[in-house]
Amino acid sequence: MISIIVPVLNEEKGIISLLEYLEQSASDSRQLEILIVDGGSTDRTPVLIEEYRISTNSFKAVTLLHSEKGRSKQMHHGAQHAQGSILYFLHADSYPPVKFDQLIIDAVNRNQKAGCFRMKFDNPNWWLFLMGWFTRFSWKVSRGGDQSQFICNKMYTKIGGYDTSLPIYEDYDLINKLYAINCYTVLPQVLTTSSRRYKDVGIFKLQWYYLNIYYRKWRGDSIQQLHQYYLKYCD
Repeated sequence: MISIIVPVLNEEKGIISLLEYLEQSASDSRQLEILIVDGGSTDRTPVLIEEYRISTNSFKAVTLLHSEKGRSKQMHHGAQHAQGSILYFLHADSYPPVKFDQLIIDAVNRNQKAGCFRMKFDNPNWWLFLMGWFTRFSWKVSRGGDQSQFICNKMYTKIGGYDTSLPIYEDYDLINKLYAINCYTVLPQVLTTSSRRYKDVGIFKLQWYYLNIYYRKWRGDSIQQLHQYYLKYCD
């Protein structure tokens, strides 16, 4: 079984669309466990999830969990409650390719114990297209949480999972651990993710802020300083 772990915070506009998509696009939705980990939503996100969970046409294993706010805390909390042998961490605005579950299972059967899909944005802008195009390469710099992450449950435990003390860079931290032991695969199928933050902030403005974060990290800024910068300009 695959345990899909989705951290959410005020996602009432899109969470049901994601759940419906996962059910319709999976090879076998009966073999999926969906763990939605809410970080304290103040909108109708929890209500909508509960309504979906008890509906006759929904997954038989949708669970709403509650956690402290923070993506690393939420995803690790979900992993602690997961029953599947494979964990699949997915952002609420990212849509994996059709038959994603079988693609992940096939990869694990090839002894590829962790990895992601290639990615594209739901926006035809040339810059966003270029950023998505670069995700086909195995370079660590091309990785990110928006691509989703699959990892065998035993491997997740072995490397210590997400560092819940990190308010930012939690995905890169996990990916760094996997690259360090040469345990990461980029599958050729494409996931589609939302460009809503780029739309809200501005494509090139947000990209500039992201580059600044990389630079500040390189020069030695603390994780707290990076987080404050992110909250001020990117959130």
